[in-house]
Amino acid sequence: MKQTTIKKHIQRLVLAAMFLALGIVLPFLTGQIPQVGSMLLPMHLPVLLCGLICGWQYGGAVGLVLPLLRYVMFGMPPIFPTGIAMTFELAAYGAIAGFLYNRSKWQCVFALYRSLLIAMAGGRIIWGVVRVLLTGVAGEAFTWQMFMAGAFLNAIPGIVLQLVFIPVLMVALDRTGMVRFSHSHTQIAEN
Repeated sequence: MKQTTIKKHIQRLVLAAMFLALGIVLPFLTGQIPQVGSMLLPMHLPVLLCGLICGWQYGGAVGLVLPLLRYVMFGMPPIFPTGIAMTFELAAYGAIAGFLYNRSKWQCVFALYRSLLIAMAGGRIIWGVVRVLLTGVAGEAFTWQMFMAGAFLNAIPGIVLQLVFIPVLMVALDRTGMVRFSHSHTQIAEN
């Protein structure tokens, strides 16, 4: 490996660890009240940011580990079926957002919104499929109304927060030079 490749890999690992730590800490801001947490979606922000900044592999890994680690450390979210479904959902968010954004011809606000919206839809679909499978195993019903409420209606404040906060943060990081928007395929070659 070249020295610059090793350096970039180490930087991404450190950032991924930071996003994992943020994902562990941010739910405490909701006061561990599940209803508020399911509305503001505090674990989604660091996973989406990790995918966008570090790449799909890191975003997917952080999303996969985060709910399980929080359950082991704090007993939240409840592992079955919520924690398991969140594991797949968050892994999809990080992987899809990172993959689409880092493969965009131009990394700009438009590409950022496109990646976020597709990742949010994809993650929610995966969450719904996993919930159907898990509730089927448990002998319970998971209705279309439950899916719509859990994936969209109850999550509107969190979705709005993600669609406002993440682009604002990415623009600020671009302006400070920490994470640059690009206008070519140079980012693809580096990943």
